[in-house]
Amino acid sequence: MGAGPAGIYAADLLDKSDAEVSVDLFERMPAPFGLIRYGVAPDHPRIKGIVTALHKVLDKPGIRLLGNIDYGTDVKLDDLREFYDAVVFATGATSDRALEIPGVDLPGSFGAADFVSWYDGHPDVPRSWPLEATSVAVLGVGNVALDVARILAKTADELLTTDIPPNVYAGLKASPVTDVHVFGRRGPAQAKFTPLELRELDHSPNVEVIVDPEDIEFDEASVAVLRSSKQADMVVKTLQEWAIRDQGDRPKRLHLHFFHSPAEVLGADRVTGLRTERTELTGDGNVRGTGEFHDWDVQAVYRAVGYLSSPLAEIPFDHASGTVPNAGGRVLDIDDDQVPGVYVTGWIKRGPVGLIGHTKGDAAETVANLLADADSLERPKHDDPDAILGFLADRGVPFTTWEGWGLLDAHERSLGEPQGRERVKVVEREEMLRVSRSS
Repeated sequence: MGAGPAGIYAADLLDKSDAEVSVDLFERMPAPFGLIRYGVAPDHPRIKGIVTALHKVLDKPGIRLLGNIDYGTDVKLDDLREFYDAVVFATGATSDRALEIPGVDLPGSFGAADFVSWYDGHPDVPRSWPLEATSVAVLGVGNVALDVARILAKTADELLTTDIPPNVYAGLKASPVTDVHVFGRRGPAQAKFTPLELRELDHSPNVEVIVDPEDIEFDEASVAVLRSSKQADMVVKTLQEWAIRDQGDRPKRLHLHFFHSPAEVLGADRVTGLRTERTELTGDGNVRGTGEFHDWDVQAVYRAVGYLSSPLAEIPFDHASGTVPNAGGRVLDIDDDQVPGVYVTGWIKRGPVGLIGHTKGDAAETVANLLADADSLERPKHDDPDAILGFLADRGVPFTTWEGWGLLDAHERSLGEPQGRERVKVVEREEMLRVSRSS
């Protein structure tokens, strides 16, 4: 279940194994690729290039895509058991992790996941976004926080070379934002973004990246991190360079703040500011509050403090970690006993950490355990691979296929061609279905 990178990697490994196997990839969206299509910022063609490799996997004759199928609504676990020896859940993490501070629910306070879904043209979110603020706060120092900050700060015209839909372009074009403030609770050495993501902030001719020299501070543990991690060292060197350079005159400003812990979102009826508490390092890489507070004049707050997976019908779920309890991908019930024939991989297995490539390791472990269990798996009632298609048709599920994705892909490319763009993404689910099922 899930045709994003995690699910496709698992399908590929199963297909490459010595076992006689056929794989059906169920996907809730009408189109495949999951996080790549609906979670990666549109101005990241390098990451979107991963689609090329995933495309080759889905082209394999032993792997079949069945899209626009919602697990728990269109099919349930007992249904799947009738057609398959095993079910692997690779449903990812698409919700925002909660941030428990006063005022967080005020209008103008947004979850990063919702904003990402909007600018990536997800069919299940509203077509408009309230871009009314001139000054915006982004909470978090991971790659998602940088994506959100960069999309907010860039001009809409800079994104016209990407696949953004017309409604997203129109919304960003009308945005009055001039200043974006990114806040991290700890110091530069503890930032979670990657060097490439960070440097991309400075590539826009319209965005001035500003770092306060007072925020460049390290303790013993921070120095140890820099010595042991080339990535952290590269991040810090870039931040140090920005902190000492003269400020330019680009029309928009993106401020990176460290040692500021969000304490309260201010406002009565909507967001009118953000209160942060200044923190200080404690010697071990952690921080403590100093009791010194600062109020920032912002009219919107975006929370990028982590993603969270959603519970799955009939599947055990650990709400604290946001994962399905498992041992090496084998799903465990409340008594820590293995649930026969049910497995997990990707973020639903280990939580939303690491880069896309890390899901390969997850998939390898899960698939190895699934294959080790093969002889003990209960055989399905139906052994005809096409029986599931009749079942879905009888249920009235308008599912899409790999061939249908080819039609949608060609259609999106045709929309982009007159503008010199690779594609223009179709947003409406009904339109995606119409094109995908037009043959």
